[in-house]
Amino acid sequence: MNIKSLLLGSAAALVAVTGARAADAVVVAEPEPVEYVKVCDAYGAGFYYIPGTETCLKVSGYVRFDVKAGDDAYDGIGFDGYNVRSRASLRFDARSETELGTLRSYAEARLQFTNAVDEQSLPNAFIELGGFRVGVTDSQFASWTDYTTDIISDDVVSYGPFETNQINYTFTGGNGFSALIGVEQGAGDFVIDDYTPHFVAGAKFAQGWGGVSAVAGYDSVSEEWAGKVRLDVKAGDAVSLFVMGGYKSDGDEANFYGSWNGDYAVWGGGSFTVTEKATVNAQVGYEDAGKIAAALNVVYEVVPGFKIQPELNYTKFNDDFVPEDAFGGIVRFQRNF
Repeated sequence: MNIKSLLLGSAAALVAVTGARAADAVVVAEPEPVEYVKVCDAYGAGFYYIPGTETCLKVSGYVRFDVKAGDDAYDGIGFDGYNVRSRASLRFDARSETELGTLRSYAEARLQFTNAVDEQSLPNAFIELGGFRVGVTDSQFASWTDYTTDIISDDVVSYGPFETNQINYTFTGGNGFSALIGVEQGAGDFVIDDYTPHFVAGAKFAQGWGGVSAVAGYDSVSEEWAGKVRLDVKAGDAVSLFVMGGYKSDGDEANFYGSWNGDYAVWGGGSFTVTEKATVNAQVGYEDAGKIAAALNVVYEVVPGFKIQPELNYTKFNDDFVPEDAFGGIVRFQRNF
């Protein structure tokens, strides 16, 4: 009887313990559905919706490696060996639709290593809404007329300033006409030192054959002005040509917008598509002080996203303190993503 009672008691205890453990068992929650990234095609390729929002984001950038040799195209002084620069650029472009139009924020950060020296910069950080823009980016005096062409050393004859804080408004019509008005802070020796900003205004007309653009800027520090006019012509799908002229009010002194030497300067050039992978770019610039700058390169796409760009530069100076002629070259390797 003792053995029977012991067995029955043990069985009862086991059932009780098992029941208690069953009551305390961990319940595994059902996995939540995964929210995959959705493509946003409203603003072009590369945009996707930020999960849980109606904002579209594009992350892009490039990694670049430049090697220069020969004379410096800008000042004629020869290089002591090679001039080498490595750069990484990361860009963020966020856009969404509002009752006031497209709301956009754009930022670009650059890290580079030039001749063993670390450098950082923030060339772009601005907000746009309904045609208004506030923040830092290239001066509209340079960008409104679309810079020059795809030449690395394209500003040996300078065509205007680059990074500056600014506020501007762009009107875009439906017939190819657009207009710009804005104020800028300046940079370097031309940063505003009172309550009066620099002023810039422009207009352009673009069609399938090309376009005409004009821009003018008033420097409130030097109290001088400068202006440029550009003509673009597309000669079919393979050839595009341009010519641009600039004039400033005081040819003896530089101002924030008229950064070339002398009263006037002229630029011209074009791009020629040779094959699906190769494009030839050429440019010549001349300024009233006598400097002539010419450049020729080939942009070759090795594989999609990776290009090699060898370029030759020639500058003829009219200055007693530098060599009369300067010959140099540069090779650029760039991977875009």
